[in-house]
Amino acid sequence: MTWWEWLLDACGALLLLCVLYGAGLIVRRRLLSRNGGTFELSHRYRMDTPERGWVLGLGRYSGERLEWFRVFTLSRRPKRSWRRDELKYDGRREPLGAEQASLYPDHLVIRCQSPQGPVELAMSVSSLTGFQSWLEARPPGTDWNRVKGSGPS
Repeated sequence: MTWWEWLLDACGALLLLCVLYGAGLIVRRRLLSRNGGTFELSHRYRMDTPERGWVLGLGRYSGERLEWFRVFTLSRRPKRSWRRDELKYDGRREPLGAEQASLYPDHLVIRCQSPQGPVELAMSVSSLTGFQSWLEARPPGTDWNRVKGSGPS
């Protein structure tokens, strides 16, 4: 076999791997959305540098949890997960500077507080409406005084 035949074989194998990876991402997305709809949800993974650290992903509500999955991985496990009773919505803002290129178009940055510290997520306006509804729709028997922090002194 000559060198160019080896090169063609290597290119063909590389192309096959890329096609299989793409098909794997499509199948994974279908499997994730089977247990409840997914929506585009980016997460600011590193908060040490302003306007940086965003990772594109998918969000899914799973009972009392918001699960976050990276877009370009084949894993079916969420990379991050937050319990509903641990998240407190803290406001929203428009993406700034480099964030506009890092996030999906027309997404807003929202800030939440959790026991582990601040959490920044980016989602569309319609997804934000669903997120706020999900946060407010706590199950029956929830101690609203404890949740809102306005319990008796």
